[in-house]
Amino acid sequence: MSAITRRIIPATALAGAMALLLAGCVQGEGSGEAAANADSEGGKWSTSELSIDWATYNPLSLVVKDQGLIEEALGDDVTVKWEQSAGSNKANELLRSGSVDVGSTAGSAALFARANGSPIKVIDIYSQPEWSAIVVGKDSEITDVAQLKGKSVAATKGTDPYFFLLQSLEEAGLTLDDVEVQNVQHADGRALLDGGSVQAWSGLDPIMAAAESESGAKLIYRNVDFNTYGFLNATEEFITDHADVAQVVVDAYEDARAWALEHPEETAALLADAASIDPAVAETVISERSNLDVSGVPGDAQVQVLQKIAPIIADSGDVSGGQEALDAAIDSIVDDTFARKATE
Repeated sequence: MSAITRRIIPATALAGAMALLLAGCVQGEGSGEAAANADSEGGKWSTSELSIDWATYNPLSLVVKDQGLIEEALGDDVTVKWEQSAGSNKANELLRSGSVDVGSTAGSAALFARANGSPIKVIDIYSQPEWSAIVVGKDSEITDVAQLKGKSVAATKGTDPYFFLLQSLEEAGLTLDDVEVQNVQHADGRALLDGGSVQAWSGLDPIMAAAESESGAKLIYRNVDFNTYGFLNATEEFITDHADVAQVVVDAYEDARAWALEHPEETAALLADAASIDPAVAETVISERSNLDVSGVPGDAQVQVLQKIAPIIADSGDVSGGQEALDAAIDSIVDDTFARKATE
């Protein structure tokens, strides 16, 4: 457990939790079912267990977990189980299998999963990051994306770095057929690059920032517009049956955002500890590449980003239903009920 001083949950948050208890549920999708479940179980909440992920690419999850915000709000009636997500693809696997109720991904990864049949919705936005870039080794002579033709590139399919690669190739006049993609997890992508097994890597922070600092890796292409937002997703079953607990989760995230914005150095320290990286690297990630000062309410800004990237995902052939499935996913992926209530 981190030595960083815990923040006492403000009275307003406790008052909000009490209001939820008195109301029996939150207003929104599934609130009636949540109340019925709570009554039938005879408890304060509609469930006795919450499974949720934490990830080094989601700094707010580190704050929520470290400070025990959810545990404090739910009390002894609900057991909170934390699972680490090594990447958006792993978070999507956990959500699809039911191993977690709530998981954090990039927006592109959430769209990809829903278009492929995973019943998830975004309930909060945790960041607007610049967490992806095209990376080469320190001695590489490659200086732009066009030079990747015929080269081997590491990327994790179903994640923002993979979709960043697709967009970067398209802009450079290339396609996936012009490169050999090594589909590995993010940390393994860095290892392959360091070992010379690939000529480039579509990286993800904080691993990417550590590669710059420790291995002298170079970012040859950056484009903040190719990075999609950080989505906090929940399964439709969880939203429907346990809306009261979903509200507690989103409330905790909004509490964590306020704290992180006021305490960037402490947030970086949490990241350094969780990711086992140098504190200076963590500070770079938090201060320069993790915009936490965004609205937590999912809506038009995120939809526009998803609409922009959807044709590129469709062209990749990785969504069986193609553009039609992606359009349907975009139309149904947002549930802003909880974030609106949390930010009122």
